[in-house]
Amino acid sequence: MLHIGCHLSSSKGFAAMGRQALELDADTFQFFTRNPRGSKAKDLDPADAAALVSLMEEHSFAPIIAHAPYTLNLCGAEEKNRVFARETMADDLRRMEHVPGQYYNFHPGSHVGQGVETGITLIAEGLNAILTPDQTTTVLLETMAGKGSEVGGRFEELREILDRVELSGKMGVCLDTCHVSDGGYDIIGDLDGVLTEFDRVIGLDRLKAIHLNDSKNPIGARKDRHARIGEGFIGLEALARVVRHPALKDLPFCLETPNELPGYAREIALMRQQAEQLQ
Repeated sequence: MLHIGCHLSSSKGFAAMGRQALELDADTFQFFTRNPRGSKAKDLDPADAAALVSLMEEHSFAPIIAHAPYTLNLCGAEEKNRVFARETMADDLRRMEHVPGQYYNFHPGSHVGQGVETGITLIAEGLNAILTPDQTTTVLLETMAGKGSEVGGRFEELREILDRVELSGKMGVCLDTCHVSDGGYDIIGDLDGVLTEFDRVIGLDRLKAIHLNDSKNPIGARKDRHARIGEGFIGLEALARVVRHPALKDLPFCLETPNELPGYAREIALMRQQAEQLQ
């Protein structure tokens, strides 16, 4: 069975997101832990979090994905920005323990001219300051498109970060289809080859979730502009192969396409239909 959902607003709380996911025929979802362009988080209601846990158990949800704010940069050039990112992520991870066993996804960061190697070092140092042995949340590095000074546009960069994290068992990777295509990986014509390369460099056991997105740009553009399913350069046929692939089919898939809820419902239904078809 395809585990698929979309990005939902957390403004009404945990349980409301779970109910909304069910209305969309989703069995997972993603949400921002706080304002994606800011820093303030709403007060957490433990009873609301417990209600979501019960709903997820009752309806056999796949793990859900909390997404860190875009403003965080563990490898920023200024120390105050790195400290802000570490403190915010540490707070997010404490809050996530109210919904244990889920995923926390973040963009590795931008080295802003310091160089990739320095960026990797700073990201790993930040994670080593944040992760705790008793946390149940798995932290996911997201594959990036490689625009500007982004770290994580190549699998090797993610592997270097993972190798330097002391509590590496608390880490995984989220593969974004738009990002990897924009980054130059040919998931359209050679999905098997891309996954073989991922397995060689990182290991498929590290792959925990998929962001399922089409792209407004051709392969290798390094732009990172998401498109609705079937309306971009990747296309429905290639994305259908992604959800059907035996190495991926049991992972949670999350749509981050430019949609409102009715559009997400249509895409969820479409991809469930595609997943059920024979390869």
